[in-house]
Amino acid sequence: MSTLTLRSRRDPFFSDFDALVRSAFGTGAGTGSGQNVAFSPAVETARDGDDIVVRLELPGVDVSEDVSVEVVSGRLVVKGERRDSRSEESESRRLSEIRYGSFQRTFSLPSHVTAEAVTASYDAGILSVRVAGVYAGTEPTRISIES
Repeated sequence: MSTLTLRSRRDPFFSDFDALVRSAFGTGAGTGSGQNVAFSPAVETARDGDDIVVRLELPGVDVSEDVSVEVVSGRLVVKGERRDSRSEESESRRLSEIRYGSFQRTFSLPSHVTAEAVTASYDAGILSVRVAGVYAGTEPTRISIES
């Protein structure tokens, strides 16, 4: 089992993301005993100036047909499905470590961020979602103390 380490625990975006990851993966990722384990893409987040970039691993997914990126009630929602396009005509058994199924990843956004601030692109199996201005005006301002 891998461990996700976040760079700043004081950042509310990362705190929400950390809680989501822990709740999604805290129950275990499967036992290898033939259970049908849901597909959940790996996610990476990084600050780029005042923006945040969320990258999701989606190899083998038709993003134009099977993926949507939305802003809903102050949350960035990426949802979709990885489909198994092979026919089931064969009677033989098979072992597959590739997970298929529907997924949804949700990230809290600051109240000042609107849908117009979100852009998405897909290249080489990676969906990149940029949210502009997430960190705009969030630098601390030191207040002088009079004595």
